[in-house]
Amino acid sequence: MNQYDRALEHVNTNSRPSDLRITDMRFADIAGAPMHCILMKIETNQGLTGFGEVRDWSCRDYALMLKSRLLGENPCEIDKLFRRIKPLGTMSRGAGGVSAVEVALWDIAGKAYGVPVYQMLGGKHRDRVRMYCDTDIDGRPDGKRMGEALKKRMDKGFTLLKMDLGIDLLRHVPGALCAPLGFLDDLYSSGHEDFAGYFGSVEERYARNRRISHQYVQHPFTGIQITEAGLDWMEQYCADVRSVIGPEIPLAIDHLGHIGVNECIKLARRIEKFNIAWMEDAVPWQYSEQYKRLQEAVSIPVCTGEDIYLHENFKPLLESGGVSVIHPDLLTAGGILETKKISDLAGEYGVAMAIHMAESPIACLAAAHTAIACDNFLALEYHSNDVPWWDDLVSGPMKPIVNHGFINLTDAPGLGIESLNDDVIREHRHPEIPGLWEPTAEWDTRYVHDRTWS
Repeated sequence: MNQYDRALEHVNTNSRPSDLRITDMRFADIAGAPMHCILMKIETNQGLTGFGEVRDWSCRDYALMLKSRLLGENPCEIDKLFRRIKPLGTMSRGAGGVSAVEVALWDIAGKAYGVPVYQMLGGKHRDRVRMYCDTDIDGRPDGKRMGEALKKRMDKGFTLLKMDLGIDLLRHVPGALCAPLGFLDDLYSSGHEDFAGYFGSVEERYARNRRISHQYVQHPFTGIQITEAGLDWMEQYCADVRSVIGPEIPLAIDHLGHIGVNECIKLARRIEKFNIAWMEDAVPWQYSEQYKRLQEAVSIPVCTGEDIYLHENFKPLLESGGVSVIHPDLLTAGGILETKKISDLAGEYGVAMAIHMAESPIACLAAAHTAIACDNFLALEYHSNDVPWWDDLVSGPMKPIVNHGFINLTDAPGLGIESLNDDVIREHRHPEIPGLWEPTAEWDTRYVHDRTWS
């Protein structure tokens, strides 16, 4: 045995990335963190485990269908593997499998090389990651109560806020909405989430959406208009919110409801005076020309992107000049590197990037590593401020993970997650999806010809 071999007997050979191989993929589903979250492990022959996450309200099968293409491969060859599985992703939740795998591969690579993910992306542009806090209130809508809820976020150190401001708030305001007679009643009675909130079991919610799919139409085609009475009410709502939180802190708005671009313009012009940070997902993202028309008509920054898969699909929006803020979700966009590419592309058009995130600490830390490496980053969403056990899902990062409105990343390798807390996961396991890290061997050999060319 030579001197080199004797030395290897006393070191951790997990640092041999060239010998790493993917051996397994397993899952655990949790509820209420703040939504249905699908946690994923990719295991290797050297004992290194990469953590990923399939986006909320998606399905683990989107990731499992990729397993046969990954087994036996070196997880550090991220770009090669991403290009192999990329064609199996689709827009919105259908990209959940590809994105989850990509995040887990970066986690493994960082652990193998002993560096944090942000360092592999080119290093830090800032020392901490600004979080923006989304806020809901229960019961009848009231601007003063919303203001008080937002003020509590400010007291915790958050420096950018977001609230919902959509036509669902007008449900009980007489004469606030104009629509084909009976249409709004059908929508309310259907229980669609944009009109009746998020409630019920997974099966109930999916059944509801299937039931209304034949009668429900998207934003430009509903014929719903906001009357002057409705606009007066929403303007006063914003005034009441600002009277509590003051004029200085940025306040974004979301969930406008299924209205067309003309109604979005009418609403935006009424509330411009309140210094809205951005207007999010006003119309479906694919209508680039409508976004252009909206942004040219109002002074409020326009924002969209959480349902867009791959950086090249952001280009039409950016070329049109229809957005001032781009808003990808890592678990939809294609993962960490794809989101970095989105940031770089948006920067060429002078557009800032905020990041959508309503998921577990796995997705949150993946987004934070990406954000800290992007020069045009604005803020990262935080939707779990009211989930007391959220931090406890993982071991490794500094606690609390979100501290006074910011995340301070360490130089721990990969995402900085040492392990997942199975006791906490088991306590909050999704009641309708049994099992915890169960074997998935039935997917080891499932394979179809899925190239995009012949």
